[in-house]
Amino acid sequence: MDRNGSRPDAAATILSEAEIAAFAAELDQAEQSRQQIRQFTARHPEMSIADGYSISKRWVDLKLASGRKIVGHKIGLTSRAMQQAAGITEPDYGTLLDDMVFEQGGDVPIGRFITPKVEVELAFVLGKRIEGPGATMFDVLRATEYVIPAVEIIDSRTFPVDPETGARRKVQDTISDNAANAGIIVGGLPMRPDKIDMRWVSALLSRNGVIEESGVAAGVLNNPAIGVAWLANRLSPWGQTLEPGEIVLGGSFTRPVEAHAGDVFNADFGPLGAIGFRFV
Repeated sequence: MDRNGSRPDAAATILSEAEIAAFAAELDQAEQSRQQIRQFTARHPEMSIADGYSISKRWVDLKLASGRKIVGHKIGLTSRAMQQAAGITEPDYGTLLDDMVFEQGGDVPIGRFITPKVEVELAFVLGKRIEGPGATMFDVLRATEYVIPAVEIIDSRTFPVDPETGARRKVQDTISDNAANAGIIVGGLPMRPDKIDMRWVSALLSRNGVIEESGVAAGVLNNPAIGVAWLANRLSPWGQTLEPGEIVLGGSFTRPVEAHAGDVFNADFGPLGAIGFRFV
């Protein structure tokens, strides 16, 4: 809802308020039971991206009502290749909650997830509010207290392929699913944004001692700070802003790597340090 109590982009929404509430409840139950559900686009092929964000927000509201707290946001689908695969021209976003935060160097319970995967990113820790519309990369740089290496754990509460029709999940389903967000780990060396060229931050992601992925942060919209400005502007119609103290995951610059019980991951950011953890 926006400040006036209505959904933004209302003309672009297809689903009713009752359908949005029902789908949010389905996602909540799927996460708790660790059982994937059928994609919403398989049942409502006409549903829009605005519907997806409405479902995601309603699901987050359910979590907040149960005692969870917002600690930040994530940006997804930031690489050109991923956008082309999803058939969109902009990223998507989701909400980080307090129970999604895990400790660097610790054990991550695999039972918390359904089909977890690991991605490598940069996290922005904000010292000042960023408010759209009209936010720019320079506003982000001024508002950021520090940038720090991060790993995101993503998950899917909906089937990637519909068991009845064989149709693949669409971007509307991923958006509904809180942009596949499930966990975050930060570590390594925090850096002031004016002391580092974020475009050239790189990382090696290894699983059980084998390098599975590598990437450079310029793959995220040319500069991850651009994505944070996009997010501030995208949240504005909902009456939301990026607040001091919040963490914003700027988007992955590696492909997702599957995780299983016993897997040990290490994300090596070179001079910015490393993040290690194990799924148990």
